[in-house]
Amino acid sequence: MSKKKILIFDDDKTILEVITIIFEENGYQVEISETSHDILEKVEQFQPDVILMDNWIPKIGGVEATRLLKNHQEFKSIPVIYVTANNDIVALAQEAQADDYVAKPFNLEDLEDKVAQYLQ
Repeated sequence: MSKKKILIFDDDKTILEVITIIFEENGYQVEISETSHDILEKVEQFQPDVILMDNWIPKIGGVEATRLLKNHQEFKSIPVIYVTANNDIVALAQEAQADDYVAKPFNLEDLEDKVAQYLQ
């Protein structure tokens, strides 16, 4: 069985490091990006099974990046989990057309459970 792939968009290096370690230890293949303007190219190259998207990510931001993906015929079915510290995370996730969301600061177990839900 091939490893499930997670693509993470976040500009916080510490969060990227921690999440990468956790998911790789759980047998996932992880790819990271600190910008979101080239989301379509990155998704096409990596072919992730799920995407974690930060709201405050350089260039075009999480909402716009997620919308680009969700409006793309080939990629719109890839689950996007919005991960942000905003108070209005529910509204942002809906506006972005994300499939789900996790608020920062998050409990790693909650994040792992959320990802696992979309990979079954």
